[in-house]
Amino acid sequence: MCDTLVLRSHGQTWFAKNSDREAAEPQRLIRLPEVRGDRAPLLLTSYLQIPQTADRHALILSQPSWLWGGEMGVNEHGVAIGNEAVFTKLTQKKGAALLGMDLLRLGLERGATAREALEVIIEHLQAYGQGGAAGYRNKAYRYDNSFLIADPTEAWVLETAGHLWAAKRVERWAISNALSLAHEFDLHSPRLHDQARRLECWDGKGDFHFARAFDTRWLPWIGGAHRRQAQNQQFLSACASSADAASLIQALRHHGEQGEDFARHNNRQVCMHAGRFWRPAQTTASLLAHLQPEALAIAATGTSAPCLSLFQPLNFTASAGAALLSDPLAPIEDSLWWRFEAVHRRSLGDADFRQALHASRDQLEPSLLQALQQPQPDWAQLSERAAHWHRHWQAEAHAARPRLSRWWQHRARL
Repeated sequence: MCDTLVLRSHGQTWFAKNSDREAAEPQRLIRLPEVRGDRAPLLLTSYLQIPQTADRHALILSQPSWLWGGEMGVNEHGVAIGNEAVFTKLTQKKGAALLGMDLLRLGLERGATAREALEVIIEHLQAYGQGGAAGYRNKAYRYDNSFLIADPTEAWVLETAGHLWAAKRVERWAISNALSLAHEFDLHSPRLHDQARRLECWDGKGDFHFARAFDTRWLPWIGGAHRRQAQNQQFLSACASSADAASLIQALRHHGEQGEDFARHNNRQVCMHAGRFWRPAQTTASLLAHLQPEALAIAATGTSAPCLSLFQPLNFTASAGAALLSDPLAPIEDSLWWRFEAVHRRSLGDADFRQALHASRDQLEPSLLQALQQPQPDWAQLSERAAHWHRHWQAEAHAARPRLSRWWQHRARL
């Protein structure tokens, strides 16, 4: 489960995503440098070996620790991509190909614009297909993918079903684990309509509707996909002519009518909290980006649950994000994500602790986010302030054992 939003206004683009994965699935935030003249002929993705490219763009990637690809990211040219699991009639139940997260990373590494990244993903989807075990523990968990791909000048939604796909240029769009394209799209895979009839996904009558042809009903309903998408689309529609980081962060922290009564959550919450068999996923990382022709501003949590986490600014400056980024070669136990889990879990069952955490976070975060509007922030100072906050709350969290439900105790051991 995930939620991704894009908003274009006045020649600028805002991008935001919550990555929802299995409870206690580590996710690290990494920054990879540009590569020029690589002579390696082959690249090993999560499951598949494909030809490597000599030149690749620098990128910031939020990455499940066991995979090659990523859930969301931004490259040095201001291309941002987020992907969503979609459960289509053509999802491959066996074998291995490229995961959607692999396709996302390939798009960021090889595309200098949103359109280039779109074409990279389409090229590799058609050449190698998509599929493979996508769950951290649940290796039967498989899905197809939809993507939001944006840069400072345009944004695209790309949706897939097996090897088939359709894409539309958009201004305000949200995706949430169900296909969202209907009758109108700007690009599509060759002979899409004929293929849909051949595969018995469409009877050929009436206007062709991509989502109705290929989407399934059960898993999107269980996951609350249509409800979350509608909530996010309503937020985007209600936005003024311009947005800001604070409003997008609030959208990512949205709990709906249930608020912080986590036991009553039902997968219809944008900020998702795991808790039982029918609610096994939680938001394990969040990221937003302001894509402008003259500047690139990124903020991310690098930790579980945006409602509990601190959004910190970063970019491609070498000193930016020191308290947030992880070494991709270091043990996951060294990551901010891992260290914050004690805070996350203590917060789930301790309302007083959670309220104090919120108050402290809300006092610090606005001043950190001001750096998004500054041409040359003091990155060392910003990182130290964020690191001090994390050290304090990690110490507080370890002062008492978390009051976890039986579900958490049994299923979410690190």
